[in-house]
Amino acid sequence: MSHDHSHGPSVEDAANSPAASRRLAIAFALVFSIVIAQGIGAWVSGSLALVIDMVHSLVDSLGLLMALVAAHLMSRPPSKRYTWGFRRAESLAALGQGALLMGVSLYAVIDGIGRIANPPHVDARDMIGFAVVGLVLNLAAMLVLHADRDANLNMRGAFLEVAIDAMGTVAVIASGILMLTTGFAYADTIAAFIIAAMIVPRAIALLRSAIRMLMEFTPHGLDLDEVRACLMTVDHVVDVHDMHASQIATGLPVLTAHVIVTDECFETGHAVDILRDVRACVLEHFDVSIKHSTFQIEPISFASNEPREFLHR
Repeated sequence: MSHDHSHGPSVEDAANSPAASRRLAIAFALVFSIVIAQGIGAWVSGSLALVIDMVHSLVDSLGLLMALVAAHLMSRPPSKRYTWGFRRAESLAALGQGALLMGVSLYAVIDGIGRIANPPHVDARDMIGFAVVGLVLNLAAMLVLHADRDANLNMRGAFLEVAIDAMGTVAVIASGILMLTTGFAYADTIAAFIIAAMIVPRAIALLRSAIRMLMEFTPHGLDLDEVRACLMTVDHVVDVHDMHASQIATGLPVLTAHVIVTDECFETGHAVDILRDVRACVLEHFDVSIKHSTFQIEPISFASNEPREFLHR
């Protein structure tokens, strides 16, 4: 049995660095400042859209705090007890962020429906002023997180939350301008619905990605039938079975398989060459490069003793 891996620096390592954690901390401070500003603005103006955006910002700040904790856990090295370290923390954080975002959108819809029948008075000028302050802070947070936004699921979720919040704040400003210029009382409630509509698709995407990792589904973009076909082209390989692939964390796909070869390979020393070739197959031939692969090379005589249903899985 052999395990293939790489110790070179990666984008994921950069995302788990102290510098990335500092950027998350700065973004958290900025977004929590938005919560305070929008909370005051919602109380002064009576705007539902500003209330929803404030709650959204509060969820974002909690999400960023979760991402900060996850980044700290992910930076901890593996040990004999935790062989992958805490790399799965990013999936747990993303799952929590997605669930919180879905809760905010549901709150926006329920409260917005109640306001349609009886729209309250909203001070559009105060609403716009506080929303502009929130937008400036949101843009600053996006700038801080921009460099690491694609590094892993944790950082992607953090950046998405801030970006969606900025878009929601733009909707608040637009509704305030509409009320100020036309007197359209429902603009505030419509803006709340728009914010909810922007949240849902991104929350679903985040939840889907997190669930795929936690359920150990085959990495997206990797076809195991194609992997098996590639392995079968290696000289002296007669069958491949018990093959499993999953994603430990962003940028960390893993694969294991039993590879059956002719008995003569162990007598002539070809088993080592076969091991090298099957490693190269999963490392170089697919869009998803498997750097962490584990293969058990078996002679036909050994494999024939395994249960038939197990042999062909």
